[in-house]
Amino acid sequence: MTASTISKTQTTEFDLEQLNQQFETATPKEILAWSIENIPTGLVQTSAFNVDDMIITHILYSELKHPVPVIFLDTLFHFPQTLELVAKSKEIYNLDLQTYKTPDVDSREAFIAKYGEALWDKDITQFHQVTKIEPLMRGLDELNTVAWITGRRRDQAVTRANMPFVELDSQGRLKINPLANWTRQDSWAYVAEHGVIYNPLHDQGYPSIGDEPITTKVADGEDERAGRWRGTGKTECGIHI
Repeated sequence: MTASTISKTQTTEFDLEQLNQQFETATPKEILAWSIENIPTGLVQTSAFNVDDMIITHILYSELKHPVPVIFLDTLFHFPQTLELVAKSKEIYNLDLQTYKTPDVDSREAFIAKYGEALWDKDITQFHQVTKIEPLMRGLDELNTVAWITGRRRDQAVTRANMPFVELDSQGRLKINPLANWTRQDSWAYVAEHGVIYNPLHDQGYPSIGDEPITTKVADGEDERAGRWRGTGKTECGIHI
């Protein structure tokens, strides 16, 4: 039985409308506890190691004491600070870290040799397809994923304003967004209260951190994700569409 078949069989058991109503008044910890109880196998977290991802990891690993596989997409173009945080998080939490990347390349130089200089400028869709979408789909499949947890919030961008807590992805897997109704202020209040480690770039004008060549600082009044793909018209890389 394939991972897709497993997910479609199990996820049809859930009443998503009822769950989304229930979760509007639940805490992220309560939503994650529900996920652990109701999806005993096939539950994973996807993480770019942004602050909201770190909060979810902290709740799972430190509060609920329930480690789940954490999928990290190594695009080969992350900021050094991001890679340092990944290594630090693995040590502190003893993460079950599952790293996926573009097949057959293991360095920026190898990537450029295969795809050319600055693929993100020439074809941003292909860049995300080979660095994020394909590796993620492969990772979810290899880990027999029934449900994956994201760190998205409604207030991050207008495109996420109506995001539910629980939804189905294109393959019929559950996608769980436990921080959906939190604000940026809520996230940072949690970090301060619980001492959650985070990327130092967040303190330097980068509220949302992606690949180094295509992530810029965000000005006051801009959407939190305005620094991602600036000038391209993109609002998502494709993994959440």
